[in-house]
Amino acid sequence: MHLLFLSSLLPGGRATTGFEIANAAIVEAYRRQGVSLTLAGFRRKDAPPPGDGEIDLGSIVLENAGATRRQKAAWLLGALASGRTVSAEKIARHSRKGLLERLDAAGPVDGFVVNSVQMPIAYPFLLDQRPSIFVAHNVEHRSALENAANAGDPVNRLLYSREARILKRREAEICSKAAVVHTLSDDDRAGLGLSRDPRCVTLALSIGRGARPDDRGTRTHDVGLIGTWSWAPNRVGLDWFLEHVVPRLAPDLSVAIAGRIDKAPAGLPANVRFLGRVDDAQAFVRSSRVMALATRGGTGVQLKTIETFEEGMPAVATPAALRGIGVLPANVRVADDPAAFAAAIGDLVAAERAGTGLRLDGTRFAADQRAALDAGIARGLGLLEAACRKPALTSFRGFPRPGRTAAEPERI
Repeated sequence: MHLLFLSSLLPGGRATTGFEIANAAIVEAYRRQGVSLTLAGFRRKDAPPPGDGEIDLGSIVLENAGATRRQKAAWLLGALASGRTVSAEKIARHSRKGLLERLDAAGPVDGFVVNSVQMPIAYPFLLDQRPSIFVAHNVEHRSALENAANAGDPVNRLLYSREARILKRREAEICSKAAVVHTLSDDDRAGLGLSRDPRCVTLALSIGRGARPDDRGTRTHDVGLIGTWSWAPNRVGLDWFLEHVVPRLAPDLSVAIAGRIDKAPAGLPANVRFLGRVDDAQAFVRSSRVMALATRGGTGVQLKTIETFEEGMPAVATPAALRGIGVLPANVRVADDPAAFAAAIGDLVAAERAGTGLRLDGTRFAADQRAALDAGIARGLGLLEAACRKPALTSFRGFPRPGRTAAEPERI
């Protein structure tokens, strides 16, 4: 089976964000099933050239932090004029004709893997021709609603509320057209209204860590947090931890926070350090005595949780941080109350300092996650194969407009 994997972002060198890490895991799972994949998407300006089996749709700035004020204004005005979300407006750069000419490089394809909502919102006609698998990384309209509730000013509140309305409608349309819908947690199945839908298959995720290296016990800080803090749902959890948990920690417990952040909070105690984006996230996790998984909202699965568990690290986690996790490792404590969260961190750090080896071998957890991911991908492919009753699409140049039949090719 030859599938076209449509994503806003092509793989480009080392995966750093949760979206990129999840994409890499999913792509490799398809290939383990013997699927021939052609990847199509945009790439960052500093990314390496596309490789074999990749279709470059052009360079793009996806993160707001890397855009100029003029570019941000153009995205917003374009989204308001087109009725798209801002994230979809960023990638709606090609005409229908121009996009299809580029996708024609894929050759004959049996179906599509539509990776997240941005591409089908920017180019809705893509779902009208071939059976598709929709990979819902999050319930995007719920995340937008949370962003609206947490917005610090009325303008952003209105903009996020607008995004939520568009996303709710478009997510429902995309799910209704897809032959298969993959979510990354059972919570997201419910969030998309697909709890009882046989087309919906939850995927486990594995980062794919190998055998655990020798642990020489080198620790540079007591408590570690890592994430993309410029993403609003992550920032909510970070702010909760700093405002409500840190004041309850012993002042001699050192806290290190890694990851991109637009603006670090001021007036923090001396035992809290912001490191920014680190070169080696895996090394940062290993250098922590205890990981704090302080998720307070959002949807989807937390890749930092999976990485922590695959590394076998002791951790304290909120219930929201455990979405998509089947079996909880023995060295993980769960707490949703700030006092209980701080107390659990104190207990684990004290045990680590006393020489109690709390780190586990995470290879079993990683293997179980990978096996569950492969099983979910295989099940989705079986459903897609049953839906593929038409012969493979041999050329996008004959791609019909919505409403046309395959016998009435568009003249382009």
